[in-house]
Amino acid sequence: MFEAAEIGRSVSKEDYERELPVLREELLEVQSALRTADFPVIIVVGGVDGAGKGETINTLLEWLDPRFVETFAVAPPTDEERERPRYWRFWRALPPRGKIGIFFGGWHTAPIVDRAYRQIKSAEFDRQLAEVVGFENMLAADGTVLLKFWMHLSKERQRKRLRSLEKDPRTRWRVTELDWEHFAIYDRFAKVSAHALRRTSTVVAPWQVIEASDRRYQTLTVGRTLRDALRVQLAARASRPKPEPPLAAPSAGSPSVTILSTLDLAQRVDEDPYRERLEEAQGRLNLAARRAQKKGIPSVIVYEGVDAAGKGGNIRRVTGALDARMYRIVPVAAPSDEERRQPYLWRFWRHLPRAGRMTIFDRSWYGRVLVERVEGFCSSIDWQRAYGEINDFEEQLARAGVVVVKFWLHIDQEEQLRRFEERGAVGFKQFKITEEDWRNRKRWPLYEQAVNEMVERTSTEIAPWTLVEANDKRFARLKTIETLAAALENG
Repeated sequence: MFEAAEIGRSVSKEDYERELPVLREELLEVQSALRTADFPVIIVVGGVDGAGKGETINTLLEWLDPRFVETFAVAPPTDEERERPRYWRFWRALPPRGKIGIFFGGWHTAPIVDRAYRQIKSAEFDRQLAEVVGFENMLAADGTVLLKFWMHLSKERQRKRLRSLEKDPRTRWRVTELDWEHFAIYDRFAKVSAHALRRTSTVVAPWQVIEASDRRYQTLTVGRTLRDALRVQLAARASRPKPEPPLAAPSAGSPSVTILSTLDLAQRVDEDPYRERLEEAQGRLNLAARRAQKKGIPSVIVYEGVDAAGKGGNIRRVTGALDARMYRIVPVAAPSDEERRQPYLWRFWRHLPRAGRMTIFDRSWYGRVLVERVEGFCSSIDWQRAYGEINDFEEQLARAGVVVVKFWLHIDQEEQLRRFEERGAVGFKQFKITEEDWRNRKRWPLYEQAVNEMVERTSTEIAPWTLVEANDKRFARLKTIETLAAALENG
């Protein structure tokens, strides 16, 4: 794969100085147009040690308007980053729409290094590379333009480059013992890197291997590629008609028996046994949560449900058993302007808990396949691909040791009507009922279809849904607390 980057490409000083002013002006023009566009640009710079990756990034920052460029250098993870799933730090660093994000190294770096040092086997290496492809496909589907540059030097040129840097007092600091350690296994790194590039070079995010023996050629090639990619994307998106997102409608032949229709909503618990069981269940949950905290096991709790199903009261009974320092509640509403400028899952990734902590989502990422689907707030393509993206997200959480518990609280239409009317009649409950709640009620069949499909497609062995019969609030509260306690114990 790297042979074509060892043939001695170069650019003369005269050609470089003639082209550079024009290129810099053109880059600023396309960057200015990008600022009002609806997509971000991510530049990933990888490659061998001593191949000028840092210098290339510094040059780009010199050529571009730095106010609209964000950089992220991939270093060994901090304590805070190690307590979260591997991709948490990359999600936090994603640039918003209209900006350029430059990654010095990227999500591919750790798998390559770990495999080169034989810390992971080939099967795990390929699994992590598949994870890389999934992440990049998700970004591309959301509109991100991905440019990936691999700076290459032959083994002999790398040796000369490292020695040259060491001899110069001004650059000696840039060569470390780790660089020479990597050089000692150059052939192994080259083989592993070639495999990684082949597996992760896709239509939406291809790798561009750049010969790094001549700095002028190297920087001009990166600049030209960025300019051309932005020109193509800006022109294509300016002429692309904006699709009208269709409303979800019940499909022909919808089954009469569904997951929700099989729930026994008549289950009830009387007041006296409820109080006794509640105290016991909360004590069990408290013990399990404290043990999880001591062992550094994080947990993510998702609450979804029909309007007026009792999510708020349910959450209060859960948190009533916990130390307030253990948990955080994240109420999810319509996305803010900042959140709309990022991929859909971004606002949920940034709320993931540290080791031993718990995050409770009062509504969640499932809004995309529920309210956004039914109300037409996103296109059918967006919500249909969301099932796979959500499953991948939850798999990453589980693989990182996060306990994931998902509750759907369900009531029937008669019980919902009773609760709506009660909220309207009681002064201190009136804030809970809105015109939107009544409007959503009229779309009950559409929401019911969406919920059934959501459960079918996202109830997995690693993150199953717990369907809670919530016509009786006492029964629902006991079921969720006992389920959560058992999940933490198993975790």
